[in-house]
Amino acid sequence: MSRYSPAAIQRALGEGLLSFPVTHFKHDLSFDEAGYRKHLGHLASFPAAGLFAAGGTGEFFSLTPEEVGRVVRVAADEAAGAVPIIAPAGQGTAQAVAFARDAEAAGADAVLLFPPYLTEAGQDGLAAHVRAVCEATPLGVIVYHRSNADYSVATVERLAAECPNLVGFKDGVGDIEFMTRLYATLGDRLLYIGGLPTAETFALPYLQLGVTTYSSAIFNFVPAFALAFYDAVRAGDRDEVYRRLRAFVLPYLDIRNAGKGYAVSIVKAGMTAVGRTAGPVRPPLTDLGEGELAALAALIEASGS
Repeated sequence: MSRYSPAAIQRALGEGLLSFPVTHFKHDLSFDEAGYRKHLGHLASFPAAGLFAAGGTGEFFSLTPEEVGRVVRVAADEAAGAVPIIAPAGQGTAQAVAFARDAEAAGADAVLLFPPYLTEAGQDGLAAHVRAVCEATPLGVIVYHRSNADYSVATVERLAAECPNLVGFKDGVGDIEFMTRLYATLGDRLLYIGGLPTAETFALPYLQLGVTTYSSAIFNFVPAFALAFYDAVRAGDRDEVYRRLRAFVLPYLDIRNAGKGYAVSIVKAGMTAVGRTAGPVRPPLTDLGEGELAALAALIEASGS
């Protein structure tokens, strides 16, 4: 059972940087539990406010439901209450409900609800999808606004009124007018989380829209840099944010943009570059080429990250 009420998890996750640990795989692409535990132990030495187990960077889309449950259980066991663990839910509504219930049984502290699988849906359907998951668990639920889960402000407002355990809104769309309208409508009723790929790029302008935290993928392999960057954002230190953007984040984006799916692949490559390998990515993703990996390693070394 989670030690957090929905209100408590909303406060806790808003107090610092969030991150998605990669999911470790062996060379045969099976789950590497020992490697994953070691990685979580390493990350625990840095002050993250919450970890999304088996999330997007954790290759949720390539895991079986049984594997998702195992990864979440390992994360909850390894964290031992020291840091909140957010579990994924997704695919169709029935499967998302099953994921949410299993997250509670696994000892997770909250649920991140991914977009429904494949199909498009209207606002009433999306609302029913979120409502079903919120009703299935007492855990705090965060909706992920991206792809075919394109919520309107009115829908989010309705869900916030109907679902007391809806605690967060993670934005992966990047519509500034929408985010302005959403915050103007709901204020601090929800926690707003930056969820665009390589969220550091958008962190400073998003802070002005009420998005006080974000999920950092680079925290996996350069945690000290990621935390310093977050501190500069929260302090409104524009010069330091842009210095760090120029030194590392923007060149990193150049490598990330070289291949489809590299937003995840480059994080595992970063793990390899710093000597903490997490194994390969699973298909349909592909690993970075040797030249791209060498460029990333050189960037990490040159930036002092």
